[in-house]
Amino acid sequence: MNEKYTEVLSQYELEILDVKRGRGAWLCETNQGLKLLREYKGTLRRLEFEDQVFSQMKENGRLNVDRYVRNKEGELLSSADDGTRWIVKDWYADRECNLKDSKEVLCAIEKIAFLHKMLRQIEFKEEWNLGSILVQLPSEEMERHNRELARARTFIRNKRKKSEFELCVMGNYDIFFEQAAEACKGMRLFCQQCGEVEGYLCHGDLNQHHVLMCARDVAIVEFNRMHRGIQMEDLYHFMRKAMEKHDWNLKLGMSMLETYARVLPLTEGDRTCLYYLFLYPEKYWKQINFYYNANKAWIPARNIEKLKDLEVQQPMRNLFLSRIK
Repeated sequence: MNEKYTEVLSQYELEILDVKRGRGAWLCETNQGLKLLREYKGTLRRLEFEDQVFSQMKENGRLNVDRYVRNKEGELLSSADDGTRWIVKDWYADRECNLKDSKEVLCAIEKIAFLHKMLRQIEFKEEWNLGSILVQLPSEEMERHNRELARARTFIRNKRKKSEFELCVMGNYDIFFEQAAEACKGMRLFCQQCGEVEGYLCHGDLNQHHVLMCARDVAIVEFNRMHRGIQMEDLYHFMRKAMEKHDWNLKLGMSMLETYARVLPLTEGDRTCLYYLFLYPEKYWKQINFYYNANKAWIPARNIEKLKDLEVQQPMRNLFLSRIK
């Protein structure tokens, strides 16, 4: 093992049994279970914020998270001789949630609801008002994306010779942009009615990669984008990934909402927020944004297929939207 990592690990009260590479870090088998060692480039205040949240979560209930391990000096950060800074945290030798498995998806949704319920019980401290805690409102993000869609369309419209991808964009742009505009308008009104609500603590980056299926439970990891905002964004991001894998299966979509609501009931405002989040054609925007910022002379055939698939899935997506409105 590299001497630098040996140097860092020696600063902890851990007996190292084995070390191997994984997830862009070092996975360490120790006498206190599996740990993850990773270089850290953020601020100590951010680390302290996350650790304090984890401490309060532990008091409020049981949830497997990747909590930080303090070194022999009681510090969250450890330094190597070359000036690099490192963190060690609890880890889990388990696989990511399989979005193609409905049972695993519903199990993950239940744990997400439990996480949100625990985070709602945490009283926000003024000292936590860091730059990384403040995020853009969803309505503002939608407005920015709409401007990007409009720029891309203008660029394509002005081209004399259009590629297959560009012709596909011109053929379905109006359908998706109409939904994008409606979602943006509705979300802006929702945020205004809520008084630009500060909301609750959210994970901030919930997807299948951060939900690990353990033998007897589920672990949620990587809270480095945790912030104060709208928890429905967490739910939406995970659900959208699952719905896309299942071609917007209505039964699965409603089961996810019901599973979440059994742990944490959905208010009318929650459902309104979810509706506008789902109404926004995010994957369509991603494809157009990729095209506009990449080499426009060549677009992979897979991207053309994705654009066409979105159009094919529209009826099922619209049916799901009609049920959550």
